Amino acid sequence: MSDVTVFIGDSVTDCGREVAAPYGDGYVFMIANSGRLQGKIINVGTSGHRLVDLEERWERDVLAHNPTLVSVNIGINDTWRRFDGNEITTAQDFEDRYRRVLSATKAHGNPDLVLCEPFLLEVQEELKAWREDFDPKVAVVHKMAAEFGAKLVPFDQFFTAKAKQIPMADLAEDGVHPSELGHQMMADLWLETVGL
Repeated sequence: MSDVTVFIGDSVTDCGREVAAPYGDGYVFMIANSGRLQGKIINVGTSGHRLVDLEERWERDVLAHNPTLVSVNIGINDTWRRFDGNEITTAQDFEDRYRRVLSATKAHGNPDLVLCEPFLLEVQEELKAWREDFDPKVAVVHKMAAEFGAKLVPFDQFFTAKAKQIPMADLAEDGVHPSELGHQMMADLWLETVGL
């Protein structure tokens, strides 16, 4: 059976894949273009999605492809919607949904799992207030990686450290959506973490 890798997440993963088909023009494209990830690569990132949206489409967008590797990058919108729409996702709800989709995935052919920290750069003062909601969700990603034996890509830790060396806006102008440089760094870190 040939390898099938599915990338799922929000706009950071989507990155215009409907126009720049099939990978978008972000970190998934850069990983695919590196030639280091073998087999079929599928990007099902969808802009604006939260974990609740991923769970709803998990069967058709992940399991239906019978993946050998699944990479998940989700969480920033679970915080963002609290601050722009008063739609609160508690850390417990985030954890429960994450555990359900990963349990279903392991039961479906037991593919390798790669869990990515969502990241947040505090390019504006108001974003500092997001950390109270955001950090517990990052902690959930760590917990799920340990629980399910997944590789953990520390995007948030990485970008927080990088932001001490170069301007945050060079990495992600709005603190959420990476620049081309930011996406390249994500691709490099993902490949390094996965061991490719």
